[in-house]
Amino acid sequence: MSASASSLSVVHSKSKRAAVLGQTLEAATRYLEELESRGVGPSPQAVAALAEVQGPLPESSTDDCEVVELLDKHGSPATVGMAGGRFFGFVIGGTVPAALAASWLVSTWDQNAGLWVTSPAAAALEETALEWVREMLGLPAGTGGAVVTGATVANFTALAAARHSLLEKAGWDVENDGLFGAPELRVVVSEEAHPSLLKSLAMLGLGKNRVIRVPVDGQGRMRADALPHMDERTMVCIQAGNVNTGAFDPAAAICPEARAAGAWIHVDGAFGLWAAAAPDYRPLVHGFELADSWATDAHKWPNIGYDCGLALVREPETLRAAMGMRAAYLGRGDRREPSDYTPELSRRARGVELWAGLRSLGREGMAGIVERTCAHARRFAVELRAAGYEILNDVVLNQVLVSFGSPEKTRRTIERIQADGGCWCGPTVWQGKTAMRISVSSWATTDEDVERSIAAMRRAAEN
Repeated sequence: MSASASSLSVVHSKSKRAAVLGQTLEAATRYLEELESRGVGPSPQAVAALAEVQGPLPESSTDDCEVVELLDKHGSPATVGMAGGRFFGFVIGGTVPAALAASWLVSTWDQNAGLWVTSPAAAALEETALEWVREMLGLPAGTGGAVVTGATVANFTALAAARHSLLEKAGWDVENDGLFGAPELRVVVSEEAHPSLLKSLAMLGLGKNRVIRVPVDGQGRMRADALPHMDERTMVCIQAGNVNTGAFDPAAAICPEARAAGAWIHVDGAFGLWAAAAPDYRPLVHGFELADSWATDAHKWPNIGYDCGLALVREPETLRAAMGMRAAYLGRGDRREPSDYTPELSRRARGVELWAGLRSLGREGMAGIVERTCAHARRFAVELRAAGYEILNDVVLNQVLVSFGSPEKTRRTIERIQADGGCWCGPTVWQGKTAMRISVSSWATTDEDVERSIAAMRRAAEN
């Protein structure tokens, strides 16, 4: 190909790029505008139509605009309306507009956020966002951390720092020498520990079955009076926000005892830690600031979007020691290097989306999300109880557990709700009782959404 032909090809490609981005904007805007009028779950027909975009890889190229058209035509109808106000499953919140826009811009920038030199913008904005999170959660000055992919990796990352610290104090270099022959560590968890915490312990070589499980009360809170013996080789993992009830372990009773014993205290607070952002709910997190590490997930309450978990450590050097890496080609300066604190080297500039969402919300906006969603949860509980259905938990936060009667009736009701499309809730089993879980987490949920959803729930239960 001649130089002139190559130049024309580049110009043509840039023109096509502008066209496909414009087409995508139109499709995305239309999708969001139609969320209120469509069912939350996809129809069986929409799911069946996904067959049109499956099959073998084409031999020849496909026009970019045609690719987006196929995605929108067959993909959009088969999605679950998590970005709207009537999705109440899995403690998931829709993305706030500024974070959504930042996500588009981050993809446009196409930055590798692993090192300062590869993206000063990504590194600086991530560092700022982490400090904002620390302040909002009321954590100790000097706390540092990392923006990772989600709460599971956040737990893994923070617990890697715990493993490093405890074994270093015992005279063992776990990063270089591994766990073979290492001093034994004891891990204490609640009987209500989330599976993602246990998965993280498994990935760290500490095992799911070797943990010491502490009994819980009727709301799923760890019983401080049932704690085992702890020492300087113990990790104690407590929970801020039970995934079913929203309840908080009694950190103010547990943490002083654990700290006195020299144990490392880790907090799994995927959504509950954000209660600190709202004055009325801040007392729930009293005592959690005494921990050594914290894991949370910004796709839940801050409503930042996916791929945005947070691992925070009181002494960030322990995290750097556990996660840092060196190579001759990795230029290092005096600045904070993001990859020194995360499992990845090459990574998306996800901290930019966190910065954008928090900048747009501010303290008042973040408090508003917590307060509104918790108020919606209380309304669900009050109205469903008044309709004759059993509420199984104390509604202290944004989680509501509902029984519609027998396990069979409750499961049938949930299936009807999902098929109806008026809202979406999922099943759970709480202390032996089948229930529907309502997790109100989205900035987009309105009073009207709650009213429509209660009507859908009653309609499903009464059929």
